[in-house]
Amino acid sequence: MIMVLDIGNTQAVLGIYAGDELLAHCRLATDRNRTADEYGLLIQSFLSSKGLNAQGIKAIILSSVMPPVVGLFIKMSRTYFHLEPMVVGPGVRTGLPIRYENPKEVGADRVVNAVAAIKIYGPPLLVVDFGTATTFCAVNGKGEYLGGIIVPGLGISAEALFIRAAKLPRVELTHPPKVIGRNTVTSMQSGLVYGYTDLVDGLIRRARREMAETKENTGDIKVVATGGLAELIAEQSQEIEEVNPVLTLEGLRLIYEMNHDAL
Repeated sequence: MIMVLDIGNTQAVLGIYAGDELLAHCRLATDRNRTADEYGLLIQSFLSSKGLNAQGIKAIILSSVMPPVVGLFIKMSRTYFHLEPMVVGPGVRTGLPIRYENPKEVGADRVVNAVAAIKIYGPPLLVVDFGTATTFCAVNGKGEYLGGIIVPGLGISAEALFIRAAKLPRVELTHPPKVIGRNTVTSMQSGLVYGYTDLVDGLIRRARREMAETKENTGDIKVVATGGLAELIAEQSQEIEEVNPVLTLEGLRLIYEMNHDAL
């Protein structure tokens, strides 16, 4: 078995694979105040709850946009699993040509998502990842990473309203019954959920038009969504065609196999 970990700003997503079969997965809060021991015990408890033996983990691969937390997971891997983890970054093969002006600026999670989406769906495509920030990643028909779009995540937007507007409460992120709210909570939910959905759809349409103008994109540009709030937005979206909640985990598995086979 291998363990794959994607460490985001808000949550870390963990998966356990046997070959190409995903045996179990979960989400953990990303907290730089936690210790390596706490993460180790949490993960061991998760494995036990799924009837999996920690000693069966033979390799670990992780990607992260949280440098302060990476060290905690590396220490956890060494202490609790006696393994040196593979960290997605310079020197790790991904098979993904990157046409960003500075390839080093592309987050590891975006690379991992693109690798998985190309393998599963084929290019050209757009990948929308609903995390702390919502990222849109464009891959042309040749399987090259073109670039993307970054906007504040839905959770950040909701929290900003609560923090900066004295009379507005925290609200559950869910679809209200109608667009025109009849109270403060449903009015906020409408603006957040329906407004954010239209933001996403509008950016997808603009990106699709721009990509269609280039000769590398001759087929339909598929739109795939992932991340914690993907299902919520996809329910109302007119542009998202597929939701894959484990896309990042699949990408990590593929990158591990790519590098393991090269050893």
